[in-house]
Amino acid sequence: MTRYKAILLVAALCSGTSGAASAPQRVAVKIAAINDFHGWLQPSPERVRVMGPQAPVESAISAGGMPQLAAMVERLRKESTHFVFVSAGDLFGASPLLSATFDDEPVIEAMNAAGLDFNGVGNHEFDRGVADLRRMQGGGCPSQGCRPGANFSGARFPFLAANVVVNATGKTLFAPYGIREYDGVKVAFIGLTLKATATMLSARAREGVEFRDEAEVVNSLVPELRAQGANAIVVLIHQGGFNRGGANECVDFRGPIVDLVQRFDPAVTIVASGHTHQAYVCRINDRLVTSAGAFGRFVTEIDLQFDRATGRIANASAVNRVVGPDMPANAEQSALIERYVKLAGALHEPIGHVAAALSRAQNSDGESKLGQLIADAHLATTKNAGAEIAFMNPGGIRAPLPFKDDGVITFADVYSVYPFENTLVTMTLTGAEIEQLLEQQWTQDTPRLLAISSGFSYAWDPKAPAGKHIVPASVRIAGEPLDRERRYRVTVNSYMAAGGDRFDVFTRGRDRVVGGSSRQAIADYLHTRSPVAPPDERRIRRVD
Repeated sequence: MTRYKAILLVAALCSGTSGAASAPQRVAVKIAAINDFHGWLQPSPERVRVMGPQAPVESAISAGGMPQLAAMVERLRKESTHFVFVSAGDLFGASPLLSATFDDEPVIEAMNAAGLDFNGVGNHEFDRGVADLRRMQGGGCPSQGCRPGANFSGARFPFLAANVVVNATGKTLFAPYGIREYDGVKVAFIGLTLKATATMLSARAREGVEFRDEAEVVNSLVPELRAQGANAIVVLIHQGGFNRGGANECVDFRGPIVDLVQRFDPAVTIVASGHTHQAYVCRINDRLVTSAGAFGRFVTEIDLQFDRATGRIANASAVNRVVGPDMPANAEQSALIERYVKLAGALHEPIGHVAAALSRAQNSDGESKLGQLIADAHLATTKNAGAEIAFMNPGGIRAPLPFKDDGVITFADVYSVYPFENTLVTMTLTGAEIEQLLEQQWTQDTPRLLAISSGFSYAWDPKAPAGKHIVPASVRIAGEPLDRERRYRVTVNSYMAAGGDRFDVFTRGRDRVVGGSSRQAIADYLHTRSPVAPPDERRIRRVD
């Protein structure tokens, strides 16, 4: 053997190839995950806070929009040999006017074009009822006909709902899971709707189905998935937690998702979550738990490395990528949006003006300027029903009112703020019941303070024990102390009147008068008082 041939042989032996390229020892799979998109085809006016690329400097930027989101997904797909694009629910529902006008069909059309692979159904997909949700999957026109004038073909990606069972058949409403195979590695995706969805829907919207315990359902599916050779189980669950840190942090993490993840079978390795609209990257019991926030402003990039010999995950990591304005727009998505904007037409005509932007973000007292304005609008509209106080749930305020074009406000802007088809309900509650209502603000997973109308005020102590948060004698109505025996006329939206968000005191309301649209009341208020300035009043006071 010549010296040259010997060198070649040694080199081949050292590389482990014996002259031929060996297969990689790991299989890489990339997951792009979103959640709580809520039909935001165009960027939300609400900015997100991100860290600068060169230094740890935080800044607020505009983010989101389907053209940019699709471009980011397309880039991640091109960079990956094995790729999957998934959603953890609320893909549509509580959507801005551009999508809602057309029964959210534009969202399905946009996600079809973007190549979405799976959507784990959330609570808001049920807003128009089970029959319409089935239509969104399978296609067809609603009873009033397809708004764009053409037949709707439905989603080309499967909806997953492992814990939503049809009462009449005992079977799941949609497939419980889907499996994808990548170079011999099988990854299962289970879709879950939060069990509490039943408490968030009208009786009509939830008719005929039940929502079962999320962890019990996941654990029951594990043997079936193992028998099919699944190397990893990814849960797409529309339930989440609360993070006090940045989009890629997990600070003082809490919420319903923590208990659920701890109850999952060890076979579950990745959890893409949602519902709380918070972005985070956490590890719970050695599992990666993520959320991309809301409205398409982040995409969670999850990288999995599988050991080819064992089929097990050797490494898992995730990062939330901001969908910033510097992302080149996808031309197909831009054309889709332009088409629907033209069809929407007059819905974008001005109805009034604001003197400044109104934020929905709550201050340390628990108030927001926009919440105050909405409560004032609802009170003003129902004065003829005797209303003295109005309450507004913060979860019903979906976007801020921006200051743009010299303060011009359109009906589309109001719709983005309040996309729900609620009516106003004025009822009678005693002063004692109002006290109970205020204390119920601290019986949630996290405190949820209601917006209150002008003329009503109170103070609260965050350090006080449960049931004692309201400072004694601090509650006042029209300048007078609350009388526990007196009857007061109170206005809320129909969702709250039915006990929504677990405020069941409202279900005891008597002498009910049902009024007009909650959203139209806001639009009328802005129109008749234009230009409207943000309320300048401290109605709620935190005493610590």
